[in-house]
Amino acid sequence: MTTTHPSGPTAARPSDGPAVALRSLTKTFRTRAGEVTAVRGIDLTIQPGEVVAVLGPNGAGKTTTLDMLLGLTDPTSGSVEVFGLAPRRAIATARVSAVLQTGGLLHDLTVAETVRLIASTYRHPAPVDDVLARAGLTDLASRLVSKCSGGEQQRLRFALALLPEPDLLVLDEPTAGMDVTARRDFWATMHAEAARGRTVVFATHYLEEADQFADRIVVVADGLVIADGTTAEIRSRASGRTVRATLPETLSFEERHQTLVALRRHPGAASVTADDSGRVAVVATDSDAVARVLLVDVGAHDLEVVTGSLDDAFVALTSAPTSAPTDASAPQEESR
Repeated sequence: MTTTHPSGPTAARPSDGPAVALRSLTKTFRTRAGEVTAVRGIDLTIQPGEVVAVLGPNGAGKTTTLDMLLGLTDPTSGSVEVFGLAPRRAIATARVSAVLQTGGLLHDLTVAETVRLIASTYRHPAPVDDVLARAGLTDLASRLVSKCSGGEQQRLRFALALLPEPDLLVLDEPTAGMDVTARRDFWATMHAEAARGRTVVFATHYLEEADQFADRIVVVADGLVIADGTTAEIRSRASGRTVRATLPETLSFEERHQTLVALRRHPGAASVTADDSGRVAVVATDSDAVARVLLVDVGAHDLEVVTGSLDDAFVALTSAPTSAPTDASAPQEESR
């Protein structure tokens, strides 16, 4: 958790433009084996009130990017602004708090003592009891930090991050170490915080968290933003759509075979499968055209069109050769 001495309360502040503005951001580290570029030119703008998930495989540059966003490390080139301010200035004025994966806790204190201690460093902290309740820690207030599980310690870090009532919450793998119930409760709390108008940026390996909670997903690979859009846009861009329908019962075996052959030759179809009941599934680059063929030309019924799973999209995006950043919401020639 990043702690500072803010200069005043966080209520009723102007937005000052974007919550986050990253411009041509790069970061290079020197190692014994030579220079390693962790971030290779990230451009990213996040507006106030957005909830954004940052996804990417290990080593993609997610944590390095968040570290620069928090002023924990300086970029090699490019710029970072948070509400129009340099990162350290934004933190010093209590605009930003972070929940990191490790560190920042004194194991000899109780949960409540920890929150009171950190609250004393702020000029206008939120009430301690309120923060404990919002983080789901009221029943654990008297427990020593050393006796808390990894998930409970993450909830404590979250409580500390809420103390200054920040405008932006940055979360790096916030539910690491939590069981299923604790993760569910944590995200219920985060829904409440987002409803207050808070901007939330979180990195996670749990794709279902991004799917269920984020308004927008940014996929990072090899130090670049390779996709940026809503969950539906990411799914559609990476995996296309699957069109399912039931072929007419009146078709003979030969007619059904010919129909499947024709579908496989259709330029809008990537793959075609069918079961013994006559239910056909077409992975389509042009779902509208495929649906039209099935309904009008073939006379199929019970048609449905679904996007691929986020897991499929993530694998497809991050396993492909890295290229220029992609706006997932932009029309793509192959998906028209």
